[in-house]
Amino acid sequence: MAEAETFPRDARGEWRPPALITTPPIFVWPPKPLGFLRWLLGFPGYLLPWNAIYMAIATVTWLFLTPDMATMQTFQPGWIAFIFLRNTALLVLLTGLWHFRLYMQQAQGTRYKYTSRWLSKGSRTFLFGSQVYDNIFWSLVSGVPIWTAYEVVTMWAFANHIIPYVDWAEHPVYCFVLLCAVGMLREFHFYWVHRIIHWPPLYRTVHYLHHKNVNIGPWSGIAMHPVEHVLYFSGVLFHWVIPSHPVHAIFHLQHAGLTPAQGHLGFDEIELGGTARAQNHNFIHYLHHKYFTVNYGGDGSIPFDKWFGSFHDGSAEADARMKSRRQK
Repeated sequence: MAEAETFPRDARGEWRPPALITTPPIFVWPPKPLGFLRWLLGFPGYLLPWNAIYMAIATVTWLFLTPDMATMQTFQPGWIAFIFLRNTALLVLLTGLWHFRLYMQQAQGTRYKYTSRWLSKGSRTFLFGSQVYDNIFWSLVSGVPIWTAYEVVTMWAFANHIIPYVDWAEHPVYCFVLLCAVGMLREFHFYWVHRIIHWPPLYRTVHYLHHKNVNIGPWSGIAMHPVEHVLYFSGVLFHWVIPSHPVHAIFHLQHAGLTPAQGHLGFDEIELGGTARAQNHNFIHYLHHKYFTVNYGGDGSIPFDKWFGSFHDGSAEADARMKSRRQK
């Protein structure tokens, strides 16, 4: 079957997945325990494969790529620089792989791509006239230093017993549950920070920079204004209050720093070769970049957008509701 028949596009070159966006069966009544378990433990689901992969990266980072606690009791340039370079390398490696495969090689063309347009070149909207270079600049020059600053201070606070510490060996069940809950903490924090920076004065001076990326790509993920980075990465402060292990804080920050590349791929599925595909399903956030006033949450695990009337499921009816809301 021809690509045009498999992926029909509208006059603007836009493609929508055949299935409408749904939110997980968590905050529903009556409860749906089987549906919840399928969402939590299924493949694909909340844990598998993506969150499990990022958990593994965080665990390896803690075990082999983080200075020992004694070293981190005092602020020293050596270990701080090591964490900065480690975070930079992780971001460049993972985001660079997504970008190389989908946008440089264009390995699957525009199949499963939400728009037929590629990233902007020669535009005065972006630094250096390039959307990619602009996004890389803000990600590396602002994003990684602020991410690292939060991590350095948090690790120092753990090392000096300033914040509550939980030993993994003594409380393995609690620690595992908290590790799994980091995604939900991120969803809660992201929604409210996102609504705040859509307040017109902050949008015009801060969040506009991220929204220059109407057509998104992997490097758009944490291409933000420094003020937004300060707010965005502040979710790690949950672990200053909730008894945690350092790996929880590392995972929280890496989840914030690394997963946005995948959330901004602009592709609904990733072709792995032959008929194998990996589901990405981030149309929910693509619609936010397209329309600006819908889907403020992340993946919808906590359905704030449904509760507050800003949910867009990709349907024509949702388009009509959005237009009606804007006319009021």
